[in-house]
Amino acid sequence: REHFVARLATNAGLRQHVVAVDDEAGTGTVLSFWLPEHKIIARSGATAADQREKHTTSRHAVVLLHGFAGDGLMTWGFQVGALAGCGYDVYVPDLVHFGGSTSQSPDRSVAFQARCLAAALRKLGVGEGCTVVGFSYGGFVAFEMAAAHQALVGSVVVSGADVAYTSAMNDAMLERFGAGTLAELLLPESVARLRSLFSDAMYKKLWFPERLLSDFLKVMYANRQERKEMLEKLVMMDKQESAPVFQQIRGAPAWGLN
Repeated sequence: REHFVARLATNAGLRQHVVAVDDEAGTGTVLSFWLPEHKIIARSGATAADQREKHTTSRHAVVLLHGFAGDGLMTWGFQVGALAGCGYDVYVPDLVHFGGSTSQSPDRSVAFQARCLAAALRKLGVGEGCTVVGFSYGGFVAFEMAAAHQALVGSVVVSGADVAYTSAMNDAMLERFGAGTLAELLLPESVARLRSLFSDAMYKKLWFPERLLSDFLKVMYANRQERKEMLEKLVMMDKQESAPVFQQIRGAPAWGLN
């Protein structure tokens, strides 16, 4: 799996890079990214890369945020090549407590995820008006980034998420899928529960061998306690003021993310 998805990324011109986003609180937060190789070269200060950086600064930045079942590249591996081929600078982070991203902070909120991502993107030189694409949990982070970091985020594309996840929405989903808690549904502990989750999440009913599902559980569901707390923080009360507020100007340029 690692060799396969890494090959997809490298073929798209991406390389892995780690960004420390510690603040005054000293949270020990580190985010793992796949990002354009020319951005890493340019930041190294090599003279030969300066001209190349000038040539590519006009490329629009697209940030791809994953959901709960997987990490950045596992979720977006098949999209990075197409987007890079269309002329975008593609950034694929692992959210905190997923993949190679870690933090000592006790904060499990979506706002914390958005704050860390925004800080990392600015350190990487991502300019104003980038497009953030979020799937599932990543969609909630994308909306939070758009509300809290209006200059950085110009537009969002979201699948499988709403602007806010209320207690009423949570109750309805748990009833629909017969689960007691959100963690029970999204953090399966057995192959049978994982198979059931995949069946519920996919339109096409695909069969996966038990060996693959067992390995997926081991690789993709680390940091269970942290993620359980993240799910608990995700649910909001049914109050309008709890949802993010967006100030992006309507009619901004479309970047062709169809």
